[in-house]
Amino acid sequence: MPRRLLAAVTATLTAALTVVTGSSVAVAAEPPLDYVALGDSYSAASGVLPPDPTAPLVCLRSNRNYPHVIAAETGARLTDVTCGAAETRHFTTAQYPGVAPQLDAVDADTDLVTMTIGGNDSGVFIGAILACGAAGVVTLGHGSPCADRYGSSFEDTVRTTTYPALVSALRAVRDKAPDAEVAILGYPWILPETGGCFLRMPVARGDVPYLRSLQATLNDAVARAAAATGATYVDLAAASDGHDACQPLGVRWIEPVLLGTNPVVVHPNALGEARMAAEAMRVLGLG
Repeated sequence: MPRRLLAAVTATLTAALTVVTGSSVAVAAEPPLDYVALGDSYSAASGVLPPDPTAPLVCLRSNRNYPHVIAAETGARLTDVTCGAAETRHFTTAQYPGVAPQLDAVDADTDLVTMTIGGNDSGVFIGAILACGAAGVVTLGHGSPCADRYGSSFEDTVRTTTYPALVSALRAVRDKAPDAEVAILGYPWILPETGGCFLRMPVARGDVPYLRSLQATLNDAVARAAAATGATYVDLAAASDGHDACQPLGVRWIEPVLLGTNPVVVHPNALGEARMAAEAMRVLGLG
């Protein structure tokens, strides 16, 4: 664990011990962590109100995204450059005119970096959801038209293209901030294991496990890239199970295509972002 992050955790534990034991030992205040948030719409909380007034409009960033929650809970000094639709290449190249490469925000003094990234690369993950939704509508929710048409092609692209792109992106972060704690979050479950909810998520019943498998493959690529680069992987599989887009409001973390509350569908709601923040803090020992 990087020095400043370790110091912050140690100071918190020492302060708690002082209260319990009644000790009068003073604990020196640590400066706030320099925290940079990178990533795509799952990091930006696109569609969650209210929007972040400091963000470019095209990024659809919310001030209730998980980086803002983490910063509020830890007192960290946040620089948030998350942006909807970002790909790993946008760490080093401009995503939109006037929107700088995300790694421009990271430097040698950065203590903590978090991100959710990879889902937009090659258009595979989002493209598969759109393709399967369209196919499901045609068959009125019956069969497995998406799996029948595309087979392993989506997962093959994740393994052969998305994974090395994730490794390169994480190495680029490490090069800019060699002493920082770098954490990458997995994507919370969008669909249940089986069944689905065709009226809210227009995916054919037989394609629900197909898309769930694709998401598992993407999260596996994220986890392996983290392991290959010394980053911390925040696994959301267990925490988000049972909180998919088919669940009722107040339980689900992801908003469905129909009958949802967010204008940006198939993305985390405020509850999901808060829970993603909580899991990241738990894994990192913060808060």
